[in-house]
Amino acid sequence: MGYLINNWAYVGTLLLQHLWLTSSAIAIAMIIALPVGVLLARVAWLRGPVLGVLGVLYTIPSLSLLVLLIPVLRLGYWPAVVTLVIYAQIILVRNIVVGLISIDPAVIEAARGMGMSGWQRLAQVELPLALPLILAGLRIATLSTIGIATVAAFVNAGGLGMLLFDGIRTSNHEKIVIGAIAVSLLAIGANALLHRAELWARSGL
Repeated sequence: MGYLINNWAYVGTLLLQHLWLTSSAIAIAMIIALPVGVLLARVAWLRGPVLGVLGVLYTIPSLSLLVLLIPVLRLGYWPAVVTLVIYAQIILVRNIVVGLISIDPAVIEAARGMGMSGWQRLAQVELPLALPLILAGLRIATLSTIGIATVAAFVNAGGLGMLLFDGIRTSNHEKIVIGAIAVSLLAIGANALLHRAELWARSGL
C-alpha cells in the first residue's frame, strides 16, 4: 500500500478518468441503443440481422478494435469511447427489445383503447413497464464497460488501466494490485447503485 499512500492523487486522477470514460460511453451507448431497441421491438424482421451484427462486433477483441480505430480517430479519448459504445450495444439493445416485446398485449390494447397515440403508449406505458429489464441491461453493460475500459490505456485514454499497463511494463506488482482493486471497487459500487435502481423500478410495477 506504500505506492497508494505516496501517489494517492495520481491514483485518484486515474479513477476519475476511468469513471468519466465509462459514464460518457454508457450515456452515448444508451442514446443510440434506445431508439434502435424500440425500432427492433416494432419491426420483428430486423431483430435477427441487427442483433446478429451487434453480436459479431461484441466478439471482436477490444485491442483489435482499438487498433482499427486509431488511424481514423487517433490516440486518446475518442477511439476508447467508440470501442466501449460498440461493445455496450448488444447488451443494451437486447434488453430493451426483450423488455418491450414481453409486455402483455392486453395492456397495449387498453392504452390504445384509451386513445393514446403511439408515442404516448411508448412513453407512458411501454417504457415504464420495460424499465426493470432496461436497467438490468444497463447494469450489465456498465460492469462490462468498466472492465473493458482498462484497455483504453493502450491508446492513451487514461483510466485505471494505466496502473495495470505500467505495472506489467515495469514489473511493479503493487501497481497491478492497486489498479485491479480500484477497478473492482468501482465495479462493485456501480453494481450496487444500479441494482438498487433496478429494484426500485420493479417495486413500482
